[in-house]
Amino acid sequence: MPRFYIKHLTKYTYSDFVIDGANQIMLFPIEDTYQKVINQTIKITNQPNVETFQDFYGNTVGSFMVIVPHNFLSISSEVEVETSEQIFPEDHVDPVEQWDAVKGFKGDPEFIDFLKYKTFDGTPEIFNMIQAEDRTKQTPYKLALKFCEFIYKNFEYKPGITTVDSKLDLVWNLKAGVCQDFTHILLQMVRMLGIPARYVSGYICPSDENVRGEGATHAWIEVYIPFYGWLGIDPTNNAIANQYHVKLATGRDYKDCSPVKGVYKGQAKDDLFVKVKVSTVKSNTENLVFPVNEKDKISNSFRKNQEILQQMQQQQ
Repeated sequence: MPRFYIKHLTKYTYSDFVIDGANQIMLFPIEDTYQKVINQTIKITNQPNVETFQDFYGNTVGSFMVIVPHNFLSISSEVEVETSEQIFPEDHVDPVEQWDAVKGFKGDPEFIDFLKYKTFDGTPEIFNMIQAEDRTKQTPYKLALKFCEFIYKNFEYKPGITTVDSKLDLVWNLKAGVCQDFTHILLQMVRMLGIPARYVSGYICPSDENVRGEGATHAWIEVYIPFYGWLGIDPTNNAIANQYHVKLATGRDYKDCSPVKGVYKGQAKDDLFVKVKVSTVKSNTENLVFPVNEKDKISNSFRKNQEILQQMQQQQ
């Protein structure tokens, strides 16, 4: 059972002071048969109280407020997690019987959110690919892996050309992007087959193989295979998710699983810095710190906070 030490740093620097920051974090690894959290520490600027709850999809979500005027916000999550290897589907059941089982998922409330797909520029081509497949020979498991391989071979891993808000049309036409983009495309392809598929956010950890997506949060999909259950498939690396994939959250898409998000009051612009370090040795993550800017050094005096608060109230 491999054990990983993960440090996830998120920092927002604002061009001016802001107040009443309401934030949500999904930085709590899922605990299940294949994944166990040994220890976790979360540190946040001003040490606000973090309240946690379970969302509709069973993820642990934290929420907190930073009411006082501030021009930066840092969130640090340090986690020690132990994973175990999954047993892959044997896929011995007749393909026709499996596809009959897939048809039954359509009316199941458990899968309704994971069967809806979006039409985009690639939809006609994907439908042609689906119609060309012989479902009397190809099982849902094999077709999901085939579509995963299609994305791996036909899309270039190219950080920086897309954002979290990039549309499917852009990714499809560029034939390039990052893990989040490839995950969203594969979600549509698998759902168009009628197979339930959900988005997964998490981390990809060091292994003997070269992988893409280290040093940041990672994304992949889980598909529901008849007579087996949920199986993770990683289109960025053309692989089945295994003990080197640490899950944070699952949902319909990225918006359900965003690691950190929030809002604030003020006229300032924000600048985001994120750094992730994953290691099999704890000491390798201990020295990972934020760069310090002069504007981060703010006065915490009562008088200064009152002056800033009055200025911001006058702007509203």
